[in-house]
Amino acid sequence: MKLTKNINLLKKKEFLSIFGNIFEKSDWIADEVFNLKPFKNSNDLVIKMMDVYENINNEEMIKIFNSHPQLAIEKKLTSFSSKEQTGAKLNECSKEEFEEFEKLNADYKKKYGFPFIIAVKGKNKDEILNNFRQRIQNNFEVEFNEAKNQVKKIASSRLEGILK
Repeated sequence: MKLTKNINLLKKKEFLSIFGNIFEKSDWIADEVFNLKPFKNSNDLVIKMMDVYENINNEEMIKIFNSHPQLAIEKKLTSFSSKEQTGAKLNECSKEEFEEFEKLNADYKKKYGFPFIIAVKGKNKDEILNNFRQRIQNNFEVEFNEAKNQVKKIASSRLEGILK
């Protein structure tokens, strides 16, 4: 979806419908950013949105992580997640791939307390599975920081799709 209106002219409801899922199911970030208007330009909006995200506490960060779907096995997806996972062909897993995703998702969630998060845009199933296999070996701190960075990559890609 490309934004054709001036961002500063959007009413709150419109703004939230466009930007509410930039950070998966965390529309409170878009709500907070809406209150930072006016934006000098689209880049200013991106900076402010990332700044809100970067300055939340670890408890809120974990909530955002837990808003993300489990890869390949989750059935209820936001339109963004559905498009991204379909683009990576995660909806076309073989029985063996699906079973591995199921096991990795369960093991990962048990180990870290949040789902595996990776910006899947531009990646294929094999790359995603290889990342999954490697990252599940990380300690909590390393993986927390990686998940935080991956959420930023996902949000940046979503923003770019709307604003560019």
